[in-house]
Amino acid sequence: MLNTVICGTILRMNISLTPQLEKFVERKVKQGSYQTASEVVRAALRMLAEHDERRSLEMKRLSQEIKLGLDQVEAGDVAELDIKKIKAEGRKVLVARRLKRVG
Repeated sequence: MLNTVICGTILRMNISLTPQLEKFVERKVKQGSYQTASEVVRAALRMLAEHDERRSLEMKRLSQEIKLGLDQVEAGDVAELDIKKIKAEGRKVLVARRLKRVG
């Protein structure tokens, strides 16, 4: 259910939540993380908007990478696939990550 009422510059909505989400919102307010349920919902919506923006940018970046790759193939700018070399490079990366974690 979504009812919308405009009050000045703030849009008021009545939103139905599942019992689990309602408890989550109540818990956040009770913990003092937020003053009101509205603050919790606004914060969640801001995070969702940021997530959507990051995803959109990543999809654009991936599309550009795909186009670049396809253009390179079309131009004949490709190399033979060397699985052994790829595996060896991947193993080096994994070893470096493990060493970095160990310190």
